[in-house]
Amino acid sequence: MIRTRAQRLVSVVALALAAVLGPVAATPVAAAPAEMPEPPSAEVARTELADLTVEAPHSMEGYSRAKFPHWIQQGNSCDTREVVLKRDGENVAQDAQCRAVSGTWRSLYDDKTLTAASQVDIDHMVPLANAWRSGADSWTTARRTEFANDLLHSQLIAVSAGSNRSKGDQSPDQWSPPSRGYWCTYARAWTDVKHLYQLSVTQPEADQLVTMLDTCA
Repeated sequence: MIRTRAQRLVSVVALALAAVLGPVAATPVAAAPAEMPEPPSAEVARTELADLTVEAPHSMEGYSRAKFPHWIQQGNSCDTREVVLKRDGENVAQDAQCRAVSGTWRSLYDDKTLTAASQVDIDHMVPLANAWRSGADSWTTARRTEFANDLLHSQLIAVSAGSNRSKGDQSPDQWSPPSRGYWCTYARAWTDVKHLYQLSVTQPEADQLVTMLDTCA
C-alpha cells in the first residue's frame, strides 16, 4: 500500500504537530487501515532493493529510543500500540481507555497464538536502532515520529513478545522469522520500509533479503 505525495505531506505535517503538542492531541495522526497493509509484490521489492544504497552501518553514537517518539496518541484515547493491537487481533475488546482487555493474536513470526495483550509486542519491522544506523541519525524528530508510528505501511505488526525480543534491533542477515513461511512477506515489508524512508542496507543484509525474496511463490 503506497501513499500518494499528498497523503505523505499531510502525515508529516500532522506528525510534526503531534510531536509539539504531545499526548494531548486528540486527532488521529493518520487513519489506520483495518488490517496490516500488504507490502508490494516480490517483483517490486526486488526493484526497490536494487535501488537502496549499500553501505556500512552508521555509528550508534547519540542513539536513544527517546529520539523516536512512539506510541503517540491517535485519537479517542488510543495510542499507536492499542491501534495495532485492535487491528491485528481477533475479537479484541477495549476498555474506556482503549486498552485491549481480551482477544486473540496470531504471531506470524513464530506461528504462536496469543490470548492476552500482555503476551503481545508491537514490533517495528525495521527496528529503531537499525534505522538509526542506516540513515535516521540525520532525521528530524518529526520524521522519526512518523517512522516509529507508521500505520500506513508494513512497519508495525503485533507479534509474540518472545519473538520480538529475540529479534531485537537485528537486520535480516542476523535474525529472520523462525517461521520460514513468513520470510517472503517479511522481506517484502522490510525492503519497502527501507525504500520508503530512503534508508541504507549492508551487503549481508541485502544478500539475505534476496534469499528471502526467493521464497516468494
